[in-house]
Amino acid sequence: MAEELKALIEKIQADGVKKAEEKAKKIEEEAFAKAKEILEKAEEKAKDLIERSESKIAKMEASSRDSLRQAGRDLILSLRKEIQAMLERLIASHVRKALSTDEVSKIIHSIVKECTQKEKKDIIISLRKEDAKRLEEGLLNELREEVKKGITLVPAEEIRGGFTISFDSGKSHYDFTDEALADYIALYIKPRLADIIK
Repeated sequence: MAEELKALIEKIQADGVKKAEEKAKKIEEEAFAKAKEILEKAEEKAKDLIERSESKIAKMEASSRDSLRQAGRDLILSLRKEIQAMLERLIASHVRKALSTDEVSKIIHSIVKECTQKEKKDIIISLRKEDAKRLEEGLLNELREEVKKGITLVPAEEIRGGFTISFDSGKSHYDFTDEALADYIALYIKPRLADIIK
C-alpha cells in the first residue's frame, strides 16, 4: 500500500514537475533575457566605474586604492543581489498568474481523482479565501460525488495562490502554493543565472 501510494505520489509529482518545468522553461527564458540585458547594462556601468576609479587610484595613496577596489567588489555583489531579487520577484509573479482559480481547480480535481482511489481518509484542501468560495460553489460537490469521501476546503489567509492538500485528515500535506512552487523553480534557475553573471 505504501509503495502504491509512493508510486502515485511520484506520478503526481512527475506530472506537476513536467508542467512546472514547462512553465519554468518559459520563465527561465524570460529571466535569462532580462538578466542578460541587466547584466550588459551593469557591465557597462561597472566598466565605466572601474575606468574612472583607476584614474583616481593612480593619483591616490595605497590605502585609497584598497578602498576603491572594495567599493567595486561591493557594487558587483550588490548588482548580483539585485538581479537575484528581481529574478525571484519575476518567478513569483509568473507562478501566481499561472495559479488562477481555474488552474487550481483543474489541478485539485486531477490530484483528488488520482489519489482517492487508494486513500481512505478525508481530504483537507487549504487555499485562498476567494478560491475556496469559487470551488465550494462548483467543483467541491462534483468531487464529493465522484470520490465518495469527505472533502473540506479551508480558507487560509497565508496562502496567496495555489493550495495545500492533505489525504490523512490534516496530519501531513503536499504544498502546491505559489511560494513553494516559486521556490522550487528558483532552485532550478538560480545556479544557471549565477553562472551567467559571474
